[in-house]
Amino acid sequence: MVKFEIKKVFCRTSARIALLLLLAVLGVTCFLAMDVSYINENGDRESGLAAIAKLKAAQQEWSGELDEEQLRRVIRENRRIRESPEAQADNLRMNDIAYSRGQGIQEIRNLLNHSYADGFREYDYYRADSLTEEDAASFYTNRVKLLADWLDVDAKDQFSDAEKKFLLRKYVELETPFSIDYMKGWTQLFEFAPTIMMVTILILGYLVGGIFSNEFMWRSDAIFFSARNGRDQATAAKIKAGICMVTVIYWAVLLVYTAAVLLYLGGEGWACPVQADQSGWKSIYHITVLEKYLLIAAGGYIGCLFISGLSMLVSAKTRSTVVAVLVPFILIFIPSFLANINSPAVARLLGFLPDQLLQIGTALGMFNLCSLGDKVTGAAPVLLGLYTVLAVVILPVIYREYAGKEVG
Repeated sequence: MVKFEIKKVFCRTSARIALLLLLAVLGVTCFLAMDVSYINENGDRESGLAAIAKLKAAQQEWSGELDEEQLRRVIRENRRIRESPEAQADNLRMNDIAYSRGQGIQEIRNLLNHSYADGFREYDYYRADSLTEEDAASFYTNRVKLLADWLDVDAKDQFSDAEKKFLLRKYVELETPFSIDYMKGWTQLFEFAPTIMMVTILILGYLVGGIFSNEFMWRSDAIFFSARNGRDQATAAKIKAGICMVTVIYWAVLLVYTAAVLLYLGGEGWACPVQADQSGWKSIYHITVLEKYLLIAAGGYIGCLFISGLSMLVSAKTRSTVVAVLVPFILIFIPSFLANINSPAVARLLGFLPDQLLQIGTALGMFNLCSLGDKVTGAAPVLLGLYTVLAVVILPVIYREYAGKEVG
């Protein structure tokens, strides 16, 4: 019966077109994620596997423990490059030649810009150029200091005292010095993961949105509900079919995307902390790059299950495929409009909406907190736990709603 329900979904030409559209988006996203270049010694841009190999070799020369001595070496090398005739020349070609010599330290240089910024929420690309080797000693302490200053001034009314203590404690407890390595494969993977997940749930919403409502649209509800197992096994089969489609399609898309990007760009750097990349520099979570990926994968799956389940519930409740298909669009795009409201309460609410599960990699770098008295935790584990429960609870609700429908 489950196979029959799945077959009914894909017998529609529009459903097959939706899958082809998903494959096309997957291909384009993989292409964008793998678009990494290398500037050679002549200032020319190179791409392809050879360019990636050169970039990897250049950055792995500086891999290892990012301690004070290594930071001194990076600052010294950066100054040598910036003071070279090519960097000082008023010529783009010469500037590119100078840039080519610093690609090995580029990621560390980005971290220097963050650590020595004038403020917690400020960033100056050229900040690292003004550093001296003596500044290396304060690299990690600056990270804590910038946060403390921000909490005391700009964000003094944004967090409670317990939340401020929690944030500072998480920063202080980060194990330093941490290791660093070539991580381009992972950073590109993380950058485009929300895009592929959002497109996937939109397609899934379209596919599962008609599982229940189509019986009414096709005028077959009288036959369906009058059958011997129409209100029990057949209804359960529809729910199982929806879960199967979500599971198979989601993991197929994610695994193909992951394999394509990491096989092309390389999976080195998986054991580095997320703070070793500039996108995770401010993160309060003490996890590795691989653990971040696993959280992204789990969050995306839970989000797809919950939103698809909600679409199926709406389909069963309203008997309308159109309304059911709108559910993913509303849950994904409405938060973007609400984000324009300058309100701490709205900001906190947005941090717990289901769309956050589809971009949990971004959420890991934000200060979304959940407080209960003096107990404070980050929003990410709460999101995963809350929507796992809701995704399970919504299934019997769908069953009761559809099995109890009146014919007509």
